[in-house]
Amino acid sequence: MILTVTPNPSLDRTYEIPALDRGAVLRATADRVDPGGKGVNVSRALAAAGHRTLAVLPLGGPAGAALAALLNGEGIEVVGVPVAGQTRSNISVAEPDGTLTKINATGPELSADESEALLATVGERSAGAGWIACCGSLPRGLAPEWYAELVARAHAAGARIALDTSGPSLTAALRERPDVVKPNAEELAQAVGRPLATVGEAVKAAEELRARGARAVLASLGADGQLLVDEDGTHFGSAPVAAVRSNVGAGDASLAGFLAAGGTGRAALAAAVAHGAAAVQLPGSQLPTPRDLVPAAVMTTDDVPYDRLLREPVS
Repeated sequence: MILTVTPNPSLDRTYEIPALDRGAVLRATADRVDPGGKGVNVSRALAAAGHRTLAVLPLGGPAGAALAALLNGEGIEVVGVPVAGQTRSNISVAEPDGTLTKINATGPELSADESEALLATVGERSAGAGWIACCGSLPRGLAPEWYAELVARAHAAGARIALDTSGPSLTAALRERPDVVKPNAEELAQAVGRPLATVGEAVKAAEELRARGARAVLASLGADGQLLVDEDGTHFGSAPVAAVRSNVGAGDASLAGFLAAGGTGRAALAAAVAHGAAAVQLPGSQLPTPRDLVPAAVMTTDDVPYDRLLREPVS
């Protein structure tokens, strides 16, 4: 069983439109409402692949109730921590060329008691979990050190932690040595405070995160593939993508595939790449099922293309 923690979940509505024209009345060609939040998406991807998962998240108001109902409908066990504020609702606008415009709400402010209740609930429900995946931004009311406290408590209980966050929250948590961190290229550049223009520069940034405490780094480089930097060295993986429809949840799907495949080594990296490549070809925040995956198309190697220029360099 893989337990996920999403401190700031959401309801995500996605509209597909022919083109985004500011100031005009736009008619959507399709729309959908999905559960949102990075940890939520990890649970959804795991459930879609037939793995047992439990989602711990703060829930408040009608939006929180709707979110729990949607997750239950996908076969996900939800452990909700009641909060006084309203669970947020986000909007995404997707264009045919893959351009995605997102409007993310702030979300509720959690009290000190609600913060502690969330930490305690994770501890109570983590028995038997193979991994605890802690994902996403922190809501108002939670200090940047909140994830660090969660990692410390989880390790004290013997659990393995995968952390997908950024900024001060990531920096603070590194000192507690999370078992794997999963930044994208932009988050990786932010963490080390310098631009990344090549795969080699991304590798050096990942190695720096390991030196600062991360036991392994799974880095998504967008269209350029993914890196896994751990105690055994550096591994690179990629897969062809016919057309990008939406990148919402693609990184979360990658983390789900990685953890479901054991969370270590080239086989887990290959699963991460397969899940990420499948996710970007699906609409909205839809997560891939096993029939969407093409494992044979995935390439992994220890011969890392250090000099390759990133198609989307981060400044």
